[in-house]
Amino acid sequence: MTIKEFDVVGIGNAIVDVLYHSEDSFLEKHGLIKGSMSMIDSETATRLYSFLDVSVESSGGSAANTIASLAAVGGSGAFVGKVCRDQLGEVFTNDIRQAGVTYHTLPLEEGHSTARCLIYVTPDAERTMQTFLGACTSLCSDDIDENIISASKIVYLEGYLFDLQEAKDIFYYIVKNASNYGYKVALS
Repeated sequence: MTIKEFDVVGIGNAIVDVLYHSEDSFLEKHGLIKGSMSMIDSETATRLYSFLDVSVESSGGSAANTIASLAAVGGSGAFVGKVCRDQLGEVFTNDIRQAGVTYHTLPLEEGHSTARCLIYVTPDAERTMQTFLGACTSLCSDDIDENIISASKIVYLEGYLFDLQEAKDIFYYIVKNASNYGYKVALS
């Protein structure tokens, strides 16, 4: 890969937002609290996703959205975040690259599926969100490409990652090496 300078590289959760227009009765039937955001497990994510006949899938995640927005206004950005080699992982990878963002993180071959946020929108425009972090939780130091990091003016770290020890280690590494590589660090 030819190294180019990036304005910003973001490190964060690679999530696919799945928007579904729903009736209140759907929420009640599945025991979802209207207007809430809940973290869910793999089994619940798979079960709830299976009920969605017509939905809109759009890549998301705080840092990923930030870098895609940067690219949309002419900036140069890269993103580091973990997906699985599955349908939603392909959706995320295609979306972020189509947005003009450099993305080379290798997908998981087994284990957790790609993260998703199931967003049920009722006729009154209220959102009820069910989030499964999945493959995001497998981001590790091996996913950090030092060539991309060192070619960046700013490394943007998504605070939502900081709960996991492996992600904390990445954050500490990035901060510790900022002066060595000559980049600034931003934390959301």
